[in-house]
Amino acid sequence: MRIEHLRQLLRDHGAKPAHEARVLRAWLRARPLDSGPRAAEHCLPLALREALPALAERLAALARVASEHPGADGSARLLVALGDGQTIESVLLPKDGVCVSTQVGCAVGCTFCMTGRDGLLRQLGSAEIVAQVVLARAQRPVKKVVFMGMGEPAHNLDNVLEAIDLLGDAGDIGHKNLVFSTVGDRRVFERLPQGRVKPALALSLHTTRAELREQLLPKAPRISPDELVELGEQYARATGYPIQYQWTLLAGINDGDDELAGIARLLAGKYAVMNFIPYNEVENLGGPAYRRPDWERAAAMARELHRHGILAKLRRSAGQDIDGGCGQLRARQLGAAA
Repeated sequence: MRIEHLRQLLRDHGAKPAHEARVLRAWLRARPLDSGPRAAEHCLPLALREALPALAERLAALARVASEHPGADGSARLLVALGDGQTIESVLLPKDGVCVSTQVGCAVGCTFCMTGRDGLLRQLGSAEIVAQVVLARAQRPVKKVVFMGMGEPAHNLDNVLEAIDLLGDAGDIGHKNLVFSTVGDRRVFERLPQGRVKPALALSLHTTRAELREQLLPKAPRISPDELVELGEQYARATGYPIQYQWTLLAGINDGDDELAGIARLLAGKYAVMNFIPYNEVENLGGPAYRRPDWERAAAMARELHRHGILAKLRRSAGQDIDGGCGQLRARQLGAAA
């Protein structure tokens, strides 16, 4: 289901703009659909009131928690069952955030990622994307949504942008706290500036070498690291939000001094933050046997960039202590079913 289909369904039952906004706000807050202001202008039409129980069931069926896996850091990985029986993953993050999925599977095929192992199975509708936020809000406050779960948001652009528009308008989430993550797609840099809600942008860089990037991200659009950073910088200056560059650290692959020199060159003077994320080791990827670098090496890389005047952060991927890196919960569930 898309958000626009939901809006039309409300209109078909007599909803005026104020009624539509009231029901959507109640859903986004994980409250009963008839909650909200009781003033005369917000009073719901009889046909709409009668339709709400069935609508609530339909919305609840979009996404349900199949299993929850709490981490020691205050995060929790959720295996989420969709209405058609497919499963995705969401992550409740520390400090009132949630990471949501945008596709079942992924077509990019990053060689270090479990999610893309079986390719793209289907797109998520915008309502299914928002439903993950609703699930999270049923458990804890949510003030930040990152689109970094399963899937490549740029490959489901219409649905992701529709979800972002609703969350940034009626969901009480600051626009800079909606974070669109992508491997890099020129359509993103065309479409994002046109929206009334302009999210922050996270770009998966992973290397400064074009030939290595093609090996690590074999089905990503062919954009060189230099061009990707330039496109990101244009968006950062237009919105006032720094670009968050994501770099999965792979021991012996992209953690060398040559890459540090490349980052210092690319990000010098840029409105940017580098997020180093040590690889979350998994088994049976069917590809290269990557290793996580020593924490000391990762920390030294962040310190070196600081000396060059580049803000760098060393991230611990939520769920590492439960082997819950993105795609792993779903893979284990499918393996158990098989």
